[in-house]
Amino acid sequence: MSDAASNSVTLRFLAAPTDVGHSGSVDAGTVLEWVDKAAYAAAVGWAKTYCVTAYVGNIHFADPVNSGDMVEVTSTIVYTGKSSMHIHTVVSSHDPKGGPATMHSQCMVIFVAVGPDGKPVPVPHFEPSTPREVEQRDHALARIDVREQIVEAMNAQDYTDAGTAERVVLRFLASPTDVNWGGKVHGGIVMKWIDEAAYVCASRYSGKDTVAVFSGGVRFYRPLLIGHLVEVEARLVYTGAKGMHIAVHVRSGDPKTGEMNLTTYCLTVMVVRDDTGTAVPIPPWVPVSAEDKKLHAHARELLEIRGRAPGNRLPDHLLQASGS
Repeated sequence: MSDAASNSVTLRFLAAPTDVGHSGSVDAGTVLEWVDKAAYAAAVGWAKTYCVTAYVGNIHFADPVNSGDMVEVTSTIVYTGKSSMHIHTVVSSHDPKGGPATMHSQCMVIFVAVGPDGKPVPVPHFEPSTPREVEQRDHALARIDVREQIVEAMNAQDYTDAGTAERVVLRFLASPTDVNWGGKVHGGIVMKWIDEAAYVCASRYSGKDTVAVFSGGVRFYRPLLIGHLVEVEARLVYTGAKGMHIAVHVRSGDPKTGEMNLTTYCLTVMVVRDDTGTAVPIPPWVPVSAEDKKLHAHARELLEIRGRAPGNRLPDHLLQASGS
């Protein structure tokens, strides 16, 4: 950042060959990791203390980022609460040899400032000073009610073994290489795990390679510690014309006790793309058990809630079903 009062940070780097995933371009999980790092830098620069990821809002993944691209991730604080910072983050990239930049994704990330005891502490108030900053603040405020509705709906939904849909669970130990600047697992790493589990689940269901086109409502409930056992459970809950909606729960706990606690939850939409990069239709999933039907209805409810957010709309298949 240029000075102590700056509310924006931009990270610039080349996408490395090691960032490339199953699709031949950079995976969504890596993009989310970049988003979390840039937003963290903006948050700690503003709060002057350690900060933790609390929520990552809806993020759409458009054009792919390729190995060798020059990547820019800009995170801008647009609104502050008592201890929270709402950070608008944009990922763009371009060929370093020339050509225009392409915006690949943008989302709102919420960080909370914490003290040495891990409890929230106040942050300096951000007051917008330009028309653009006022517009961004108002946009953040307008989405608070929708976000709270999404979180409430997600918290109210039960997941049991009674479901019959495609389901996978990845299990491993959180390693020292996953550590963040506070000694715990980096939020971006958790989101990378979420993308990997969603990929396995969607690819098993479709029988083809898949990529994420959307992640929404990434809610962080508690920190995940290095050395803890991690379970990342991904389950198909809904299919549209082309999208497979995958609910992902991340749980962790001390391997010596066997107790596992929910740390993170989100919904990811995966698609199959043809050689031109166009999403193609996939077989519809038909709910069988009572839980299947509840989860199917839950996913549709989340779609309808998000469709009410400013600037959003219902997916085409729901608009057609409603006759709109």
